[in-house]
Order: sequence, then structure tokens, then C-alpha cells
Amino acid sequence: MSKPSNSTAIAGSLLLTVLLWGGNNAGTKWLVMTSWPPVWTGGTRFLFAGLILLALLRFTRWLGEFQPLTGGQYRQLCLRGGMSLAAYVIVFCWALKLTSASHVALYIGASPIWALLIEERPRWDWSSVRRYGAALLAMSGVFILFWPELHKLSFSLAGEVCGLLSSLLWANYNHQSRFLAKQVSGLEVAANSMWMSGAMLIPLGLLELQFATQPLVLDHRHLGVQVFNILMGGVVPYALWNSALRHWQTSRVMLFNNFIPLSTTTWAYFTLNEPITPTFCTAMILIVAGVLLGQMDWAKVFKQPESF
Repeated sequence: MSKPSNSTAIAGSLLLTVLLWGGNNAGTKWLVMTSWPPVWTGGTRFLFAGLILLALLRFTRWLGEFQPLTGGQYRQLCLRGGMSLAAYVIVFCWALKLTSASHVALYIGASPIWALLIEERPRWDWSSVRRYGAALLAMSGVFILFWPELHKLSFSLAGEVCGLLSSLLWANYNHQSRFLAKQVSGLEVAANSMWMSGAMLIPLGLLELQFATQPLVLDHRHLGVQVFNILMGGVVPYALWNSALRHWQTSRVMLFNNFIPLSTTTWAYFTLNEPITPTFCTAMILIVAGVLLGQMDWAKVFKQPESF
């Protein structure tokens, strides 16, 4: 009886994570659209979030017993966790700078498809056909997002490209996190990946500030939004997300990415006045359908064999 209870708790924590990430996406969009450079915004968020989470692990027992890491584990965390997360943050924050928050979130919502393709090679059975068919369905939704911008070279098109690339990089980060979680706790993976990625990004962020066209605003509104992003968009959700990756497959955890577009669009609609367009709705239907087709065990649903 404990297994369903644990699954319910994990699912609930992932829904909370998606809700918080929606607020973080809207908050980051507001910061980069006002005066904060994208890499600086993401780098400071992850550096402080990682250090806070690491301090909680090291000096309290709120998140479990602290276990010292070996030199080899630190190297793996840096190469697999920190570097992959840093690459994602750069592209993700620039995507938010160049296009709408709802579009970026929808690309992230397609990432479970890429996770499935990473985890499984093509095979001669219905399961593989279903998964690759789901990928094509999701890609059709991505194409619909691209279509209005394909006829022009603009910052918006660059934003769509960054949004798609961030989806691929997010799938890769989750794949790397699951590998690391086999040796290190999910919270250790989250904490070290965040502060390491932040440390890598700060020099680039300082360079951004040197070439920025407007000064960095440090009033109570900007600092308040960034504090929210650090705590509620970094410490809490990444701890929950990486803990889930320790118990569930990457593709199963990333199924909850389907709710990120809905969460982000709701936050953006009420806080940033971003419109909900018919193109977005059509693309969301196709991408969600593709993810559901790829994730659900249809052989069990219809009691059919998976092999030909």
C-alpha cells in the first residue's frame, strides 16, 4: 500500500514544481525585458539557489543526512550536471528575452519526447513506432509555432530557435541528472549542478553587463522577483524535481512538463498581459497529444501485444 502513496506524493510534488516554474518563467521574462541581461539573470539565480540548497544539506537535517562526496563525484557533477544545466540556462534565458514566455514553455513541454528518444533506440515493434510517431506529432506542433516566423528574419525567429534548443538541452540535463542520481542523492545533484552552473555563468553575465545598453536596476521590485525565482523557482522546485528523478524514469518525470505551458501561460497572461493566440493553442494540442501518445502504455490500455 505504500507504493501508491509514494507515487501520489511524487506526483503532487511535481505538480507543485510545475506551478512554481510557471511563476519563475513569467518572473524571468519580466526581468530580461526590463533591464536585466539574460545570462546574468539566470546565473545569479542558479548560483544563489544552489548555495542555499547546499547549505541546507550541509548544516541541517531538514532534507536528510549529509553525505560527503568524493573527488570523482564532484567531477561528474561538474561535467554532467553543471555544464549541461549552464548550457540550458543560457539558451532558455535568451529565448525568454527574444520571444513570449508561453512559446518558450511550450517548447519545454515537448522535451519528454526528446527524453524518450534519448532513452530508447528505434526497434522493430509497435512500441518504437508509437514513440517515433509521437515525436513526429510533437514536431508538427513545434513547426506550427515556427511557421508565422519562417518568412522573416527577426529576433522573434531567433527566440523560437532558442526555445526549441532549450527544450533539447532540458531533456539532456534531466538525462544526465538521472545518471548522477544513481550515485548521488537527487538533492545533491540539484544543489551542486545549480551552484556549479551559476559559477560558470557569472563571468559571462558580468561581460553582458559591460555591453548592456541600459543600467542594471536594483530596486525592490526587481530584487523581489529575483528572490522569488531563487527560492521558489530554484531551491524548492529543483529539489522536488531531482528527488522525483531518483524514483521515476526521466521520461515519466518529464511527462509533467506538459503542465508547464499551461502554468506559464496563466502566469504570463495575468502578470505580463501576454495574449493566448490560436496558433499557440493548436501547437499545444499537437504537442500534448504527441507526449501522451509516446508516454501512455497503449498495449495495456487496449490489451494488445507490443511486438509485430
